[in-house]
Amino acid sequence: MRFATIQLDGESQAVVDVGNGVVPIRQLNEAFGKEVPTGLFELIQEGQVSEIKAVLGDAKDPIPYDQACFEAPFRRPGKIWGIGLNYREHAGDLNESAPDQPASFNKPPTTIIGPGDPIVLPKDSGRVTGEAELGVIIGKRCRKVTEEEDESYIFGYTTIIDMTALDILQQNPRYLTRSKSFDSFFSFGPFVVTPDEVDDLLGLEITTLVNNEVIAKNVVANMTHDPFKLVSFHSQMMTMEPGDIISTGTPGAGIINAGDVVRCEISGFHPLENPVVDDE
Repeated sequence: MRFATIQLDGESQAVVDVGNGVVPIRQLNEAFGKEVPTGLFELIQEGQVSEIKAVLGDAKDPIPYDQACFEAPFRRPGKIWGIGLNYREHAGDLNESAPDQPASFNKPPTTIIGPGDPIVLPKDSGRVTGEAELGVIIGKRCRKVTEEEDESYIFGYTTIIDMTALDILQQNPRYLTRSKSFDSFFSFGPFVVTPDEVDDLLGLEITTLVNNEVIAKNVVANMTHDPFKLVSFHSQMMTMEPGDIISTGTPGAGIINAGDVVRCEISGFHPLENPVVDDE
């Protein structure tokens, strides 16, 4: 299944993809007597996907994709983990070695934007990069899970564009958090795709584009630490909770300037795109 959030009737509403458009969960509740949460974050926490799946084939009157005002799937995850240098080739491009363990860092929820929202270039930085990534959304509370069992703890996967104030980071590696934490430096959506829809996770190709020019692309199989390892690794040190996000690293980053458009493409997923503007 594929879930998203749209702006409808003056509020954010979770929707499900029916192949030719999206249907609000609120509409399904009303039509079939369900009481499924109508916010995607709450739905992930409650885990009532099976109730939606049971009635999805009878859903009517979908909203066409081009008429749906997509937003970020949700705005307040408990945790956002980013992973640095997770593709061997990308590490080589930066004259660094891929770390033996995941090079993870936190991002605050205030960085979140959604499809079509502007990436705002901070006045503090003169060199910002945009980076396409595959995101993992945690679906169940987990602690110290193994790589073999952790897919059962994944709610779904999503498209992400991560940003870095590269000139700030290059001043001092201790400035990593600052360089990653400006408002609008984390876009995700439009859809969260459940694992049953992903036939070949390792074969997914992730592509970073700026103004429709391919900056870099690679497949999940070439990650140093694949999504299952990343879930297991982070669950060893902390409890992972429903709605937590792991952004699994980029195949390559592009310098972005005001007027540019950054795009994340993942094979089989709806693309994610954001314009770039200067801070006022």
